[in-house]
Amino acid sequence: MDFSKTNGTAGHTIPHHLGITPEIIITKRRSNTGEWYVYSPVMGNTKHMRLNRTGAEDTANTIWNNTSPTSSVFTVGTNVDVNTNNDAIIAYSFNSVQGYSKFGSYTGNGNADGPFVYTGFKPAWVMTKRNTDGDESWTIFDNKRNAFNIVNKR
Repeated sequence: MDFSKTNGTAGHTIPHHLGITPEIIITKRRSNTGEWYVYSPVMGNTKHMRLNRTGAEDTANTIWNNTSPTSSVFTVGTNVDVNTNNDAIIAYSFNSVQGYSKFGSYTGNGNADGPFVYTGFKPAWVMTKRNTDGDESWTIFDNKRNAFNIVNKR
């Protein structure tokens, strides 16, 4: 988690301190009720989703400045919710850690059981979002509401 002051100029870089390129970045302007923007390399640096909305992925160069993150920084554009002159944003940056966390995507197959997604461990918490089309909510499944199979409370 990083707190950073922004400067309102396109191409502003923000350190993420992971030491490797993030697989997920979530940002939020701290001074207002703006958007929670989500970056994933699955979508690329021209697209984003909003954690606080149901909409599909969207395209805008004003969020990630069409620039992929590096092992030390991520770049923001001029959208006021990611980069306003002298305003604070919070950023959560994540990477897969073998046996602990996994980030990625899958394609549904229309079957009741769906596709099998191998993580290498039994997840305690899974968050999904249909990103390419349609208005779908973010969904979280965890092992606290259903402590056994079938884990279907969300």
